[in-house]
Amino acid sequence: MWDAIFSQQKMPKLVVVMAFDPDDDGVLQVVFGPAEQESEERAIRTANALAPKHAGVIAWSREANPALGEYGEPSTLLVSGDVLAME
Repeated sequence: MWDAIFSQQKMPKLVVVMAFDPDDDGVLQVVFGPAEQESEERAIRTANALAPKHAGVIAWSREANPALGEYGEPSTLLVSGDVLAME
């Protein structure tokens, strides 16, 4: 019974923004984040604000329960410019 209840519960959502700039060798480096956001809408606003200042910005979300090590597939909310591949 408990398994059925827990399997129907939705995992919390992790929403993140990251910004990238090239280093002296031209290799992209994270210069902002990963910064957790309170909502997908907030992540998109933050990413749009960072985009003109950086070589690349990404906002993404996924269902996640870090305490249990459970993570869903990431969903891209916004990409601007050059970003590193998500793992």
